[in-house]
Amino acid sequence: VQVMESGGGSVQAGGSLKLTCTVSGILSSWCGMGWYRQAPGKERELVSSIYHDGLTIYGASAKGRFTISEDNAMTNVYLQMGDLKLTDTAVYYCVADVTHPSTPSLNCGHYWGQGTQVTVSA
Repeated sequence: VQVMESGGGSVQAGGSLKLTCTVSGILSSWCGMGWYRQAPGKERELVSSIYHDGLTIYGASAKGRFTISEDNAMTNVYLQMGDLKLTDTAVYYCVADVTHPSTPSLNCGHYWGQGTQVTVSA
């Protein structure tokens, strides 16, 4: 499984940016896709995740500002980010095959991409 992010870059505070994650390989139908981020000096945190049953999960920092979506086969997963803040500056990682919260005992691969930098400036 290969995971590749794109769409990162620099944007001014209040602006928008759309990240794309493209996955190649066979994934488990009971797993999902997610976006995580890691800011300098901070721990990696969940931004959002999406599953085949339509469930979407947002981290506290993303609620109301970010939207996750995917194509029908989850070949591509998107993260539309709006009203960006300085604190959104981070490396954003796409993760394929993430565990569904309702089925924690089912194995998922958790394949990580290399990450894409998002920098928000004043």
